[in-house]
This record gives sequence, C-alpha cells and structure tokens, in this order.
Amino acid sequence: MSKNEQKLLIIPLGGIGEIGKNMTVVQYEKEILVIDAGLMFPEEEMLGIDMVIPDITYLVENKDLIKGIIITHGHEDHIGALPYVLQQINVPLYGTRLTMGLVEGKLKETKFKKNIATNVIKPPASVKIGTFTVDFFRVNHSIPDSIGVAIHTPLGTVCHTGDFKFDQTPVDGRIADLHKLAELGTRGVLVLLSDSTNAERQGYTMSEKVVGNTIEEIFSRAKGRIIVATFASNIHRIQQVFDAAFKFGRKVAVVGRSMVNVVNIALNLGYLSIPKDLLMELDDINKLSKEKVVIITTGSQGEPMSALTRMAMCEHKKVEIIPGDTVLIAATPIPGNEKFVARTIDHLFKQGAEVIYEAISGVHVSGHASQEELKLMLNLVKPKYFIPVHGEYRHLIHHANLAKEVGIPQENIFIAENGRVVEFTKDAARMAGKVTAGKVLVDGLGVGDVGNIVLRDRKQLAQDGILIVVVTIDKETAEVVAGPDIISRGFVYVRESEELMEQSREIVRQALRKCQEEEITEWSTIKSQVRDTLGKFLFEQTRRRPMILPIIMEV
Repeated sequence: MSKNEQKLLIIPLGGIGEIGKNMTVVQYEKEILVIDAGLMFPEEEMLGIDMVIPDITYLVENKDLIKGIIITHGHEDHIGALPYVLQQINVPLYGTRLTMGLVEGKLKETKFKKNIATNVIKPPASVKIGTFTVDFFRVNHSIPDSIGVAIHTPLGTVCHTGDFKFDQTPVDGRIADLHKLAELGTRGVLVLLSDSTNAERQGYTMSEKVVGNTIEEIFSRAKGRIIVATFASNIHRIQQVFDAAFKFGRKVAVVGRSMVNVVNIALNLGYLSIPKDLLMELDDINKLSKEKVVIITTGSQGEPMSALTRMAMCEHKKVEIIPGDTVLIAATPIPGNEKFVARTIDHLFKQGAEVIYEAISGVHVSGHASQEELKLMLNLVKPKYFIPVHGEYRHLIHHANLAKEVGIPQENIFIAENGRVVEFTKDAARMAGKVTAGKVLVDGLGVGDVGNIVLRDRKQLAQDGILIVVVTIDKETAEVVAGPDIISRGFVYVRESEELMEQSREIVRQALRKCQEEEITEWSTIKSQVRDTLGKFLFEQTRRRPMILPIIMEV
C-alpha cells in the first residue's frame, strides 16, 4: 500500500466539549492505541447516577486492533472508567509508577478479577507498541508522575500533552521536559492534541510552591486545630501540609477513604516523604492538645457524604468542629459544585471555625496551563495540525484562537466532537464521519441500563411525585369489584387533600364506566384511559403532572 493511501485516524471518545471522561483513539491502519479512560461526575439532572463513562462501542467492535491503553496520570477523569473498559477489552496498560499504583488500587477496590498486563514507564522513555513508537515525556500537573506522549507513526508524529502546566519550581523538583518538546518540534510533529481547561485564563498558572508558602503562613498564626481539605490526588499539596506540620510541631491524621488510600499508595511508592511519628491515627491525635493537631480530609468539593461535609453538619463519628478550629479548603470548586462548597463553608462558620478558602486567599493553584503556557507548548512543538482537547466548547474555541495567534493556519485547526473522526493522509487532513460515542451512565452495579427514559421518569417523580390507582375488576362482567383506591407519594398530603382524592376516585370511576360502555377489555387501553383522564383533571386542579400508575387486578 502506498503512503498516499495510508490513513491515520484520531477519534476522541470523551473529553471534548466537556470536563471529564477523557478518552482518545489513535488508529493507524489496523492498529489502535487508546489514551486515557476517564469518568465524569454526574450533572445535577442525572438523578441517582453515580458516574458517567465514555461509550466504548467503537473499541469493543475493534478490540482485536487495540495494542494498549496509555494512561497520562492518575486522576479519576483519566483512570475512572478503566474497571468498566477492561471488563470488555483486556489489553496492556502503560503508565508511570504512581499512576499504575493508583490504577491497581482502583481495580482492587472494584473487585476486578481479570489479570491485566501493566507496564510501568519511567520518563523519558521510548517504547515500541505494535507499529507505534511511543515517547513518554514528563509534564507538571496537580498530581505527580504526569506525562504527555508522542506517538510516532509512518505518517507522522501525534503529540498528546495530557493535563499539564509548566511549573518552574515544582514541589518534587521534576520540571516538565521542555528539551523533549523542543526536540519533537525540531523533528516535526504532524498533529498536537493539547489540554484546553484553562484556555480562558490569561498569563501563567502559578507554581504549586506558592500554596506551600500560604500554608506555612496559616500554620504560623493558627491557635487551635487545623483541618485541611484538598483533593486526595494532590500529593504535592499533601506533602506541603506534612512539611508545615513538621515545621510547627504538629501531628497529622488523615480522614476520608480516598485520602487514606492515596496517602498509603503514595507513601509505599515513595511519593510522600513523612518524618517518623508525624502521621498518627485519628483516635490517638484526639488525645493531643488542640494546637498540636492537623487533620487532612476529603470534602473540598462539598460532596454530601465526604468527611468535611459530615464534620460541618455535626454528623462525623470522630471529628466535631469546635470554635477556634481553622479550616483550610485548598481546592477550587469544580464547575457545578459551587453550591455544595458554599453550603459547607457556611455550616463550618456556624460551628465557630475560621474558614480559609480560595475566593479570599492563595490556598489553591490550578494544575492546568494558562494562555501563555499553552502558547509556549504550541511554539515548542510547532505542529502542522492542531486539535484542542480536554475542555468545554468555549475552552476549545479560546485554545484554537491562541493557536491562530502563534501562526497555525485556521484550516489546520480542528474543533472536534466526541465520536468525530479526524483523518490524516500523507498530504491532507479532514473531518471524516463519526463513530458511536456518548455517555454511559453508571448507577450502582448497573452500567448503561439507565437511559433518558429512566432519567425522565426520575425527574418527573422528583418534581411532581406519583399517584398509584388500584382497581379490582370482575373478569366475567368487567364490573368494578373494589376500589378505585388512590395512593399518593410526593404529590399531595392525602389527609389534607381528601376532597381532591375523592374527586380523583370519581374521575377514575367515570373513565372505567366509559370503557365498560364501549366494551373495551384490553388492559393497556383501560390503563391509558385512566391515566389520561386523571392526569388532565389533576393538572387543571393543581397545575402538577404526577406520574400516574394504574394497577388493575382481575378476580
């Protein structure tokens, strides 16, 4: 086959036009590499849903072509879907030591039974995967051991940044591999896929060390206990809390399942350095005087079941907020969580704590590149084509505009969608059709069994409640033997609405008489008649549309 006929396809299955569930397919001829397999947390209208993962129909249909999944770092929006993906596609995983440690912890937590080949990469490294040669290079992010990848194919190099920023003074001293990026740019990159999360933010993202200085300042003046809430995965920030605690003679306890898990994994793998006897059990630390205590906890997003929220609501078994506590929320709310975070902060203030949070102090910096760093990435890599990824639509547009500013022609920039195929040949690139992509909803043990119809029903139940109409009908004569009885849940309080209930029963009797007169015996038709007639009456009376569930029993 001549090179002119050869095709390289890039297919985002998640992470485009949204924050989360990142997953990208790189396909050359009959070989596929997948980059990341993340989840997204449910939107407010997804009632009862635990998480959202990408639709991997395309991968399942082509599973024999997949050579491996590369994981850029250990955040949930990059590894969270793995237990579900690996159930259907058993392929090797590639990632750094900490990332693989977190993945193994996740698989163990979900009681994953299959054996998966894991390949631990120590960047800078170059690995042959099928016909692809993949270079792994270090980037900075809000979790250690984050990487980007350069996938060399016969048609050119695909460079994917992963989530990144350029931190000149990282906590662990490992700066992003600028030399590798410049070398790739010199050799020539066909297409760059780059993180767009902070494409709206001007300037540079501050170094994580800035937060360390703020933490030390807060520790120096706090009189009572200090409670620090942050993302469990932000190991650099957790390290800085331990450092400050050591400096000011305090002991530290860790609270919250995910926080305990990550701290243990990071400690075992050497990504956290904690002096002897600094880390203590919560039960032991409660015996110390207040000015000697630091508690690191989950709940920086105001999640209802998290440790910090339960403390704020006086529902935590072991920690009660007391006047004089200093609570430090070292995270920024993920879009959509602002209300939960504000509510938690209010409750903490009510308990008498001093609360320090991002809006009024420098206790958080982003892990994502701002505009000047995004331009620097583009200028280092010098790609022929550009696809902004990892962001909502406005972020992608802002990032595309930055690419135009640094000289990439408009026609070489592709604003993709999930499932949209971007096809490259030797001389050209174009949008070329779509594959199946979208959201798969996970609810309890069910994966994908809850769809739009179930969500619509849940929404209706949440908004207007349910009425159950129970009628017993004689099989021979079609006469009503018992009922109709009406049970209301979430619609009206029956004891205070007896007249409405009696009117509703009469409406149902009329609908049943009409069916009898017209000799309608089909159950589904009778139910439909009851539902429509009663629904219309109740809307006229209450302007509400409860779900109406007729139950007909024959004797």
